Amino acid sequence: MKIFIAIYLLCLSQMAFAEEPDKKPGTDAMLFGDVKSGEEHIPFATIAIQGTTIGTAADATGHFKISDLPLGKQKILVSAVGYKTYSKEIVFSKNNSVTLLVNMEPDNIGIEQVVVTANRNAKSRKESNAIINSINQKLFERTFNATLSEGLNFSPGLRMENNCQNCGFSQVRMNGLAGHYTQILINSHPVFSGLAGVYGLELIPAVMIDRVEIIRGGGSSMYGSNAIAGTVNLITKDPVSNTFSVSNSYGTFGQNGGSGLADDFNLTMNGSFVTDDYKSGLSIFGFYRKRNPFDANNDGFTELSHIKNSTLGSRFYQRVASRGKITFDYFNINEYRRGGNNLHLPLHEADISESVRHNIHLGSGTFDLLMREADKITIFFSGQIVDRDSYYGANQDLSAYGKTEDLTYTSGAQYTRQINHMLFSPATVNIGAEFKGSHLEDNKLGYYDIVSEEHLGNTLIADQNLFLKSTFVQSEWKFNKMLLSAGLRYDNYRVTDESGENSDISGNVLSPRINWMYNIFNDLQLRAGFAKGFRAPQIFDEDLHIETSGSRQVLHRNDENLKQESSNSYTFSLNYTGNEGECQYQLLVEGFYTTLKDPFANEYGTPDENGVVIYTRKNAEKGAQVKGINVEFNISPLNELQLQSGFTLQRSAYEEPQEFGETRFFRSPDNFGFLSLNYQPVSQFSISATANYTGQMLVPYFGIQLDNPAEGELRTSESFFDMGLKGAYSFKLTDDVRLEINAGVKNLFNSYQKDFDSGINRDPSYIYGPLSPRLIYVGLRFGTLF
Repeated sequence: MKIFIAIYLLCLSQMAFAEEPDKKPGTDAMLFGDVKSGEEHIPFATIAIQGTTIGTAADATGHFKISDLPLGKQKILVSAVGYKTYSKEIVFSKNNSVTLLVNMEPDNIGIEQVVVTANRNAKSRKESNAIINSINQKLFERTFNATLSEGLNFSPGLRMENNCQNCGFSQVRMNGLAGHYTQILINSHPVFSGLAGVYGLELIPAVMIDRVEIIRGGGSSMYGSNAIAGTVNLITKDPVSNTFSVSNSYGTFGQNGGSGLADDFNLTMNGSFVTDDYKSGLSIFGFYRKRNPFDANNDGFTELSHIKNSTLGSRFYQRVASRGKITFDYFNINEYRRGGNNLHLPLHEADISESVRHNIHLGSGTFDLLMREADKITIFFSGQIVDRDSYYGANQDLSAYGKTEDLTYTSGAQYTRQINHMLFSPATVNIGAEFKGSHLEDNKLGYYDIVSEEHLGNTLIADQNLFLKSTFVQSEWKFNKMLLSAGLRYDNYRVTDESGENSDISGNVLSPRINWMYNIFNDLQLRAGFAKGFRAPQIFDEDLHIETSGSRQVLHRNDENLKQESSNSYTFSLNYTGNEGECQYQLLVEGFYTTLKDPFANEYGTPDENGVVIYTRKNAEKGAQVKGINVEFNISPLNELQLQSGFTLQRSAYEEPQEFGETRFFRSPDNFGFLSLNYQPVSQFSISATANYTGQMLVPYFGIQLDNPAEGELRTSESFFDMGLKGAYSFKLTDDVRLEINAGVKNLFNSYQKDFDSGINRDPSYIYGPLSPRLIYVGLRFGTLF
């Protein structure tokens, strides 16, 4: 705690002595500009003055104006999605104006896209010492993904999977590791809790996301527990101009069998508003979704749950002087989902019902201050409240109602210092401290027992506090053709059980991390990295989901002697980029190798007299290894045509046999990949094709097809090829406003699981492959944001 306070005081002291540049009110130094690519104007490009928070955005015709600029030499940066960042130094003098004609070069495959996840400071992806993949709004639109979840399938090494027929509990696997090995960040802050993570990736609408940045491997020292597989960083939209957009879509499942058609309706809106001087801005977004349940095998039980989601949020910024900025974010997600059968009846009257209602509030505030030439201080806080009502029950069970409340909060400070010479070259040093706390209380609700004629009270399932104090230091050196980043992170965690059933757990972890990049030549980079990580023994997302059938319920519990899991992660990659005329291309080959010490593994119990099975999480006596290769190939032979693709070959296994005498990880295919192709011959029309391939995997089965379902068996799934097509045509209604009509199909060949278990005693966890069957859809979009 003393170190934590000391870093806060250091940041505050640096703020006190921060120097303002030569910026006086009324300099009347003006910048006028016109942003083009060739002969085509670029609307809503972002224009910024480096080293300040002064900036603006071009209008719908590509023109902009900035007034009262700081005097002297200033560096102007112009950026837009799909183009290389443009920079130019200009000398401003009092009462004078300058006209800047900007001609931006296309960057159709994101070679030089600006990213922030590696060290929370913006830089070109090509110049980052860690491989960072980015999923932007255009990809969400081309793949017709209304929520975050399915969009993650279009990044190398990532694969979304559904883990429950009843409620649709899902997770993202990265480099062969399960979802709880991945750290989910919102604007670079780890406020996304385990409870929110049960269904969270499907709860978050794509409309609130500017882009998603992904680092595979331990990466930066700035990210701690649960970043063993990597990080998924959701960057929300900044207001940059006065714009709006409204869209809706309607689709249907079940054209090729099942119990009939099921509808999926989505409505989104967003807008941004900025003041004339661009010192204040507000963006707002809204999302509504209603998906009807779908029964794939006509047994009366759902394979896709019923969903109703309403989300509303905003982001506000206020520039302070010329070098400070305050940002506030808030959003509320209210979602109801239900699966099972007889969905028209009350929950406890159905044969099977898994139902959850989430009410999530998340807010954050950030203060950024630029100092000296390029130093920066960031102070932030984030908080999340999750209120969940649940029912996981079968056979008209009145005791299956639950109530879960979760509070997560985090705060921290980071100071970035540019040093002209440290040890052997100029360096960028980041030091910081973070504090994270959470409290989770999970109860089974009481009910009136008509047999005993008494009211049974609530039952406490979990009452856990988690406290995590962290400090880190990371330095980045650039010399000749090399870029070296080395960091050290210290974490102190404490997990307390307020129910008194389990003893408190605490630990101290020191995690070194290092990344190295060598520019063999300008278009070929060699990268290598090492990271040490850990997972503390706590309540995880799968513990808050109960797998339910008529014959059994599966509960996940921690062994009383469970200790922390540790990892060592190694990465090595070659990245080649090239330009030949209009043609741009990139080839990445990345090897990864992760060793797990004391890895968490499930020990399957046997059903008791009520059919309850306990999966006990224990430490495997020996370790585990995950290794493989990611290959990414992107090419844009013409400005009108872009192809993005990725493929993963991996192997993940324990060092000794686990359940079913198997060493290999379950539900982890040895190969999978994606492809996205977009063709836009004219500005009004585009057509997109997408595909996901999923290889065979091992899947446990405990269903009615077995003579003894309690013993189960291990099955090998088939492979899948999920292809989609989409076409869009837009009309210009005014100079600023357009109308788009789009239509398409997802999972064109209906490549979908064909051996679902059926009936009340089915095994709901026996589910694999693509997230949904064929979906045919149409949509409209209206506004200025495209």
